[in-house]
Amino acid sequence: MEGQKLAVLIDADNAQASVAHELFVEIARYGIATVRRAYGDWTTPNLASWKPTLLDLAIQPIQQFRYTSGKNATDSALIIDAMDLLHGGNLDGFCIVSSDSDFTRLATRLREAGRTVYGFGEQKTPKPFVAACDKFVYTEILRPDQTPDTTLDKDAGSLKSMLLAAVDSAAREDGWASLAAVGSLVVKSEPSFDARNYGYRKLGDLVKAKNYLEVKSVPMSEGALAQAIYVRRRESSEGRVKQATTRAG
Repeated sequence: MEGQKLAVLIDADNAQASVAHELFVEIARYGIATVRRAYGDWTTPNLASWKPTLLDLAIQPIQQFRYTSGKNATDSALIIDAMDLLHGGNLDGFCIVSSDSDFTRLATRLREAGRTVYGFGEQKTPKPFVAACDKFVYTEILRPDQTPDTTLDKDAGSLKSMLLAAVDSAAREDGWASLAAVGSLVVKSEPSFDARNYGYRKLGDLVKAKNYLEVKSVPMSEGALAQAIYVRRRESSEGRVKQATTRAG
């Protein structure tokens, strides 16, 4: 994934310049931002905060005048450019930076063409756009001075069901599942899933905090410092007794 060539297309009308630097650090986790474009009417004062950021991050501003009040010409320009880039055939994926649901069909079309789609937007982003992406990152978690919105964890039961379902799907006969496989399955079922949404830096930290999961680390090879993390359902004391009885029988 690190070698993926990505096009970063920013809807400047629906994205915050204040998080742009952190945004590109995050994007670097997924690939190389080969194309960097931001769309908007740069003659308007509301985009003034973006202008120094464009220079700092080598983002190309794409001018799009608002021909008609109430109509978002910026969206159309971004979509047209995305399709041109898609047919150019030199990109592995797209990063769409916006909280606007108007890009839902674009994300779907890019995925249909075999490209990976990463979405970046605020927590107010409509669910259809989030679901249309392979991975969606809420930009609030990128702010170093801001605590993630813990309301995302208000339905703890949903998180538990999601994690346990992934563990069960990835588990070997002994019940242990690779944490990497679990993470991959969870993101496939919920593109916006990220341990940072729940106040944890990594998925490993999140699963270790859940009393319904058991975690272990295993050296990746003899004498190696690097370790692979595995996770499984934590058995109740009653379950252990039944299992021991079955073995004894």
